[in-house]
Amino acid sequence: MLISIGSMSKKNFVALADSIREHNRIARLNGENVFTDDQLATLARFCALENPRFKRERWLNYIAGECGLNGGTVR
Repeated sequence: MLISIGSMSKKNFVALADSIREHNRIARLNGENVFTDDQLATLARFCALENPRFKRERWLNYIAGECGLNGGTVR
């Protein structure tokens, strides 16, 4: 069961994604576990509940390094 804590903004989603990306980067360097697809899917469901304009695929692609912050080309 997911519990809503209030409306999140794009800024909050980006901060969460950046934290996950940084964790995954460091974990890979240290041979540790990164966030799993199931864990990311759970977080994405939570984000979608927080804000109906949440772009699930863009957010997941950004975490995976497949697109830039706004869905464009990776820098």
